[in-house]
Amino acid sequence: MGNYDKLLFQILRGLSDSNFDFDDLCRLLSHLGFEQRIRGSHHVFRKSGVAELINLQNDGAKAKSYQVRQVRNIIVKYRLGGDK
Repeated sequence: MGNYDKLLFQILRGLSDSNFDFDDLCRLLSHLGFEQRIRGSHHVFRKSGVAELINLQNDGAKAKSYQVRQVRNIIVKYRLGGDK
């Protein structure tokens, strides 16, 4: 299982929303084909075919738990992440 597969599995499990590394979340979204734009502390991700924008802000080194839930909902809604 690759590193991105492990990150995706952790997000989809939903057991560690408040303990997810911000940089890992950004790398995973980039790996899934999202384009990133940074404006100050806001990291905005968009992808063709996905109506929602993902706006992330870090909380120290960790991602905010509600933002991890938003990312999970988008991954599930648009069936991102491959054949798994």
